[in-house]
Amino acid sequence: MADKDSKLPENAPGKFYVDDQCIDCDACRATAPDNFEREDEKGYSYVIKQPGDETEYQLCIDAMEGCPVEAIGDDGED
Repeated sequence: MADKDSKLPENAPGKFYVDDQCIDCDACRATAPDNFEREDEKGYSYVIKQPGDETEYQLCIDAMEGCPVEAIGDDGED
């Protein structure tokens, strides 16, 4: 389970985030490419943009559920 205290600093403010457990597998970027981006130098993903509509929201949920190391979290904030 993702840890709010370990959120990566690049995450856009809001509900979804990636923490420091990310292994740069590309699953979230493949699932929700408009919302997740890769930090090339450090080799991890982060939330570039919070979902703007229901479709993006569902894709972020799918990315969170599909993360192999559970590095994507939903802190309940909007």
